[in-house]
Amino acid sequence: MFAVLKTGGKQYKVQAGDMLRVEKLAADAGETVQFNEVLMLGGDKTVVGAPFVKDAGVQAEVVDQVKGEKVINFVKRRRKHSSKRTKGHRQKLTLVKVTDILASGADKSGVKAAMGAGSVSATAVAAAAPKKAAKKAAPAKAEKATKAEAAAAPKAGADDLKKLSGVGPALEKKLIEGGVTSFAQIAAWTEEDVAAMDEKLSFKGRIEREGWIEQAKELAKG
Repeated sequence: MFAVLKTGGKQYKVQAGDMLRVEKLAADAGETVQFNEVLMLGGDKTVVGAPFVKDAGVQAEVVDQVKGEKVINFVKRRRKHSSKRTKGHRQKLTLVKVTDILASGADKSGVKAAMGAGSVSATAVAAAAPKKAAKKAAPAKAEKATKAEAAAAPKAGADDLKKLSGVGPALEKKLIEGGVTSFAQIAAWTEEDVAAMDEKLSFKGRIEREGWIEQAKELAKG
């Protein structure tokens, strides 16, 4: 009995006991893998798949991970100042020994499917892990941003500090972050408080120039 299987974009005709070199598989030496893309089964009865034979499989033992013969590629460009380039390549392959050909029951065999080391299926798990971590991190970042916005937002019952001369939304936000939410607080500032707030706001002397304390006293009266 023989089978025609497909792996790594190539087709192979195999029988039990055959040694086969295929495109590199994601498996270690000694593991048993199963090729599920069987195009044809031959023997007493020939079965042709459409495109694959349903429930058929080819099982094989991974013997070793090897490299193919070195291929040399030489390129010379005659009109490019005698440009020359030599490149070598050795294709990574997996050496397997065919152990069994299943005409049916491959879906329930429980043997690991043969997957290419560079296939989407082999890398999907590794690619999914960072995405899951990013999804978990996104709510945490959103929660931190919400807390920061809530801390900077005027609290219920707070005065509208933008009524002070020269205070806009950005400066009001800095005042709130500094714990200042009412005109009464500003009206009670001492020289030390003014100096400390000058440092926080990075507007040295502005409080006195704009007369915030006097304004705050008037605004606090209502």
